[in-house]
Amino acid sequence: MTKKAKSKAETRPKKAPDASFRPFGALKALKDELAAKTKQPDAAAAPAAPARASRSVPPPGRSRETTDADEALALYRMMNGVTPLRGKGKTRLPRSQASVAKSDLEARRKEAEAPIRAEDDAVHEHLRALVEGGRFEVLDDGRRVEGRRHGVGPDVMRRLRRGNLPIDARVDLHGETATTAPKVLDAFLRAQRARGERCVLVVHGKGEHSPGKVGILRGEMAAWLSQGAASASVAAFSTAGPEDGGEGAVYVLLVR
Repeated sequence: MTKKAKSKAETRPKKAPDASFRPFGALKALKDELAAKTKQPDAAAAPAAPARASRSVPPPGRSRETTDADEALALYRMMNGVTPLRGKGKTRLPRSQASVAKSDLEARRKEAEAPIRAEDDAVHEHLRALVEGGRFEVLDDGRRVEGRRHGVGPDVMRRLRRGNLPIDARVDLHGETATTAPKVLDAFLRAQRARGERCVLVVHGKGEHSPGKVGILRGEMAAWLSQGAASASVAAFSTAGPEDGGEGAVYVLLVR
């Protein structure tokens, strides 16, 4: 370049830069947008800080105990008169129907248990008779019969055999069978013992009108009085004297 051209170029005024031409402006905007997108997931994933339980601060001049008492009083006034629901969802029968159903169920239960109770009572009574009665000494020569519990003295047995003891009550078993007679005998002896009686007369018959003229009741009398349920009430027994029925009756001394 010649000196003339160079000097002309130096003296030419310089053009001002274009304000719209910013090659790095778009790059900076893109950078800011990416940074904003990067921060959003972190903010969403960050767990929220647990809120602290707010605790009521009592007003100046009032203690914590006073505040709690006021709250309790307010709760009592709010709940006063409220009746809780009971038996919700349950079906209840009217009282009259419930009582009828209960009585009917009780009657059925007693009816079902009656045979079992009767059997148990019979077994218990037999065992009690064995325990209370102990052992009897029994004599039977085919015409006369007598027996005494251990502990009954010979003098008492002698007076009973002779009919020297006054008769306080008597029962007649005529018309009874071998099934019904033991029950009637047991009930009679129990009743007389409960009344405090001492000597009774049991009329069983001689069996003259029975088939073969064999006295069925007379043949079982010794066993009933010494081993059966009636034995619990018996201290001694002996065939009665002629004036009281002879071989068709028996004196029975009751246990005190």
